[in-house]
Amino acid sequence: MEEVLPPQTQEGAGFEFTRIRQFTVFLENRVGRLRGMLDALEEDAGMIVALCIEESADAALVRVICSSPEKGHHRLQAAGFSISESEILAVELPQKSRHPWIAVCSALLAAEINIHYAYPLLLPPRGPAIALYVDDPTLAAQLLIRKGFTLLGESDLK
Repeated sequence: MEEVLPPQTQEGAGFEFTRIRQFTVFLENRVGRLRGMLDALEEDAGMIVALCIEESADAALVRVICSSPEKGHHRLQAAGFSISESEILAVELPQKSRHPWIAVCSALLAAEINIHYAYPLLLPPRGPAIALYVDDPTLAAQLLIRKGFTLLGESDLK
């Protein structure tokens, strides 16, 4: 008997990877260095979907998600920034829930999945969403989908 796939998954149509790319940019603590990075990314149109800065005495790590990861990667490299790339989950916060952060955390806690860091995404008009870096992104994605959460893919960032 031939297995029939749902229409959205036939021949790969409608399927999108449930993780998005995040760049971590190393910045020396010098006047104007962050502005230079922002200028490189926002050159022709707004590319930044999320930004998180972690500062220390000598340097800062800037986590950034771009609406076009390929362009963002190219622009950062062309501008001479030291970057690394990682995959994170982007989860829409349920608007019907009174405590959407608690709902996400509770779902992951049930499977003992640690959240290493989280920060908000700016995705108008979709609504509030968060970026999550977790221990096991594959298991976390499967669990969140089963619990009714909506995960965003890179095409949702455009």
